[in-house]
Amino acid sequence: MVEKAQFSAHLYHPKYWLLWLGVALMRLTQILPLQIQMKLGAMIGRLAKRLMGSRVNTAKRNLELCFPQMTAEEQQSLLERNFEETGKAIFDTINAWWWSDAKVKRHMTIKGQEHVRDTLDNGQGVILFAVHCLPLEMGARIFGQFQPGVGVYRPHDNPVMEYLQVKGRLRSNKALVPKRDLRQMVRCLRNPDVIWYTADQDFGRSSATFIPFFAMPDAATITGATTLARLGKAKVLPFSVERNADDKGYTIEILPPLENFPGEDEVADAKRGNGIIEQIINQNRAQYMWLHRRFKTRPNEDDPSVYK
Repeated sequence: MVEKAQFSAHLYHPKYWLLWLGVALMRLTQILPLQIQMKLGAMIGRLAKRLMGSRVNTAKRNLELCFPQMTAEEQQSLLERNFEETGKAIFDTINAWWWSDAKVKRHMTIKGQEHVRDTLDNGQGVILFAVHCLPLEMGARIFGQFQPGVGVYRPHDNPVMEYLQVKGRLRSNKALVPKRDLRQMVRCLRNPDVIWYTADQDFGRSSATFIPFFAMPDAATITGATTLARLGKAKVLPFSVERNADDKGYTIEILPPLENFPGEDEVADAKRGNGIIEQIINQNRAQYMWLHRRFKTRPNEDDPSVYK
């Protein structure tokens, strides 16, 4: 479990100077009003759409697979909005890592925090069932204003970025746990404590079941929520965060604990989880991370890629 960002003189090696310069410039932007940040972010997103050909194709294909009922014009409009929201997410992360608590509180709305407190007071851990929406970093920072928990994360290969993400995320979490450390997650839940959990990305064939996700009939989906809830004797609470339509703040919402979860069948649990994920995404489709190759793993190894 990581409880402190580890800094060393090696991080000042000349090969990292350009990265540090970029970080300094990014940090300066946190003094800008949020609406100005968002306008800049939308511009960055539109530029990125012109430069990131492969990512554009991935997002476009995901929308085609998930929403075949939409017209080509509607899909294209959603794609353009999604890249604008992706550019804005740069500033969501900057704000989550460097805004003061007072500034966060001026820009946040929280709904459903009583469900977290009631669950913990009952002696049970909380699994926040979240999705990879674009303002997720800010969602964690806001949640930490009333109940710091334990973040589940993937360590970064670049040591400077690892230091920055750990330092930034510990502003809203009391500790971080690598995403493959199931034993530590279970220990935290039995404490009892709060951890984050996402099941909306493709983690490969070894730990997946193939079930529907929107209109895609066979999306590789992990079933870890069932195992984690059972071993941790914890409750699963759906969690969402949204950047407000006026770009003046953020709203997080925590729903009541899922009843009869985990069940007897982990595949049925995963299908139920995907249904919840779809509901959260449908609240604001443009703010979801459609750039991820959600359907890269096919049920059979010789099945053709849906992205070719």
